[in-house]
Amino acid sequence: MRPDLLSPVSFLRVRRNLAIADLGDLVELPLVAVLATRRADKSVLLSPVWHEYRDGGFNVCTSRNDVKVRHLRRDPTAALVLAESLPPYRGVELTTNPSFNGDDVIGAVTRIAVRYLGSDAGLAYAASAPDDIVIRLEPGRVRAWDFADAAAQG
Repeated sequence: MRPDLLSPVSFLRVRRNLAIADLGDLVELPLVAVLATRRADKSVLLSPVWHEYRDGGFNVCTSRNDVKVRHLRRDPTAALVLAESLPPYRGVELTTNPSFNGDDVIGAVTRIAVRYLGSDAGLAYAASAPDDIVIRLEPGRVRAWDFADAAAQG
């Protein structure tokens, strides 16, 4: 069991207005994030995505022809939510105008796949992945929270 699961959690007291750095190792955990993009009819598409947090932003690898990329080229607003399902229920929501990067896609795909699948399966996945673009989500508006009992922490 993770040591932080043993700390008190108050469901009446959410810590708000946190920075990503205040969330400890949350962005390093292999949690599936959810990327929100807008369809042409303005409805929202929620896509579960693997990611990496690197150099102050999130990278999501996909294909240039993927629906998420088509949405973002038409309407360059995205939101990404990353949250854990165990106490202290840390989470972050990032709303931004992403950019696209075709440099070092293989490196990003490999790092991300190894993180989620382990070395052997991750390398095998990366070798066969059709991903050829990185969606880069750098902080625009950030909303970060946790339910750690601040009073019990000190």
